[in-house]
Amino acid sequence: MSPAGRDEEGRHDVGSPIAHGGNLSHARALFPKAPEPWIDLSTGISPYSYPYSPIPGNAFARLPEPVLAEELKVIAAQAYGAPSAVHVAAGPGTQILLPIIASLTSKRGRAVVLSPTYAEHARAARLAGLDVTETDDLSRLAEADLAVIVNPNNPTGRIVPKSDLRALAAKMRAKGGLLVVDEAFHDVSEAESVANAVEEGGLVVLKSFGKFYGMAGLRLGFALAHPDLVGLLEDRLGPWAVSGPALHVASEALADEAWRQAMRVRLASDATRLDSLLAAAGISVFGGTSLFRLIRDAKADALFHHLGERGILTRRFEERPEDLRIGLPGPNDWTRMEAAMASI
Repeated sequence: MSPAGRDEEGRHDVGSPIAHGGNLSHARALFPKAPEPWIDLSTGISPYSYPYSPIPGNAFARLPEPVLAEELKVIAAQAYGAPSAVHVAAGPGTQILLPIIASLTSKRGRAVVLSPTYAEHARAARLAGLDVTETDDLSRLAEADLAVIVNPNNPTGRIVPKSDLRALAAKMRAKGGLLVVDEAFHDVSEAESVANAVEEGGLVVLKSFGKFYGMAGLRLGFALAHPDLVGLLEDRLGPWAVSGPALHVASEALADEAWRQAMRVRLASDATRLDSLLAAAGISVFGGTSLFRLIRDAKADALFHHLGERGILTRRFEERPEDLRIGLPGPNDWTRMEAAMASI
């Protein structure tokens, strides 16, 4: 098995995690002469972390209080538009929820993933024992027992209309299947959420906390679904699924609507600034969100290496060499990024 988690025929090994952004150790090995510190633009995580209040010392010393977990579910339901707290399951990141959700489908048959997209959805479905098809044809998802759509999509930014999502959820519900809509980047999108439709059943909406709030290391995510499905998820997760520090930070952040609105404006402005840098170098943007831009260009691999040699890591895709995803530089990173782009 190769380090990339592929077998001899180039297929992803079901049990091996798929390569993602954020691996600075690999970047240092690939570009040993690059200047430090590295600027990591490979993940699509906001460069602005939420300014939370000091975490109480007992948040580390004690097991998380159940009442605090229930309070977080109330706040999350309000922030994300779920019908109520009983429609919310919280866990240590949406990543851990993927194979659990896939294993809960009433029919252990076929999963269809709208692709290209975040590759862990397909891997999680295989781990759950489903046969997986990846397609760019939305109509084919109706054939599935488990249908998966990332909306807005990572990395293309593609948006599937809410009406189409609800129609597909109805088809899944009618045959005992399940539609998973991953709204990890919805906070920075014009896409309509389907969170308010989960009571109807046949639908799970995933929400990632760390990307928009710039705190991926906190490991927190939510699944919004019918209460019966939420109960099954929470049984699988067990007690204390969310850490005490995460409960403290997220309860403040999700209740802070003013910060959320201001941050959307700031991220959109930064994304426009990144577009201008790329355009000045003769590189057009193919898609993305205001947390990342996707380039689809024959020069993508050359740009990856050009930036990497200057200590700036971006996200390339082994299976799509003309694609390159670039996240937003932080406030102190623009000077280096601008110099690197100007030297192309």
